[in-house]
Amino acid sequence: MFSRLIAAAMALLLGCATVASAEDGRGRFVFTGWEGPPLPVWYQLPEEVKPDTPVVVVMHGVNRDADRYRDEWAGLAVKHRFIVIVPEFSRSDFPGAASYNTGFFAEADGKLGPRTRWSFAVIEPLFDETRRRFGTAAERYTIYGHSAGAQFVHRFVMFMPEARIEQAIAANAGWYTMPDPAIAFPYGVEGAPVAPDTFKAVLAKPLTVLLGTADTDPADPDLRTTPEANRQGPHRFARGQSFFAEGRALATRLDTPFGWRMEHVPGVGHKNGLMAKAAAELIAARGE
Repeated sequence: MFSRLIAAAMALLLGCATVASAEDGRGRFVFTGWEGPPLPVWYQLPEEVKPDTPVVVVMHGVNRDADRYRDEWAGLAVKHRFIVIVPEFSRSDFPGAASYNTGFFAEADGKLGPRTRWSFAVIEPLFDETRRRFGTAAERYTIYGHSAGAQFVHRFVMFMPEARIEQAIAANAGWYTMPDPAIAFPYGVEGAPVAPDTFKAVLAKPLTVLLGTADTDPADPDLRTTPEANRQGPHRFARGQSFFAEGRALATRLDTPFGWRMEHVPGVGHKNGLMAKAAAELIAARGE
């Protein structure tokens, strides 16, 4: 309880708006410590924050409802004793998939923008702000995303190989950027700002492709149905398996260690709340 009150007091002293009650460990602040637009950040603290308390960054889906994602993770954060932060990428500042889940690489004129303004670029400084604000000294973090958030996560792993990831979990993405230089971005990496010599590092990353076995509706209105996406499979469950298989095949061709894993959540469809429970167990198990 005391650590929560201290965290709330620190937030106020830092001049960032905090909403919700410090009594239940949840709130909101606005992050401005990067070159992109200010980001609302919704958070949940555990009962006590210690110097080794883990940090979990949660990426919301296409509805940009970061507050709902925080609420669905709140009990899990308390149960497993980690800090959850959910940055909110608004439609006004990050319109469409190109500005959020595929990285925001291009400027208005279509040219490659500075790396410091990519949507991916906020995660590392936000992690540092979280450590400073709430008093944890964790050296690495977990990043989890569901649906469009899972698209963000697997591309974050591919395009930011230097990131301080403890583990990355991509749950039920609708479509993927395959690690294939023969396929044009965003379905492959041809033309994307990724160097071929980083593939080995990317394939060694602790990325979990987390798939609900019931996420199999090919007529889901939020499922992308372009020819390129359909070639990855008829639905999310199949497309996730295709992405994992592509990564494993590339690791074999490059004769390099493969750190990815694929996990299934039996009977679960496109539901972040249920996928989050499975992800939280994976996070807790890794910390044991």
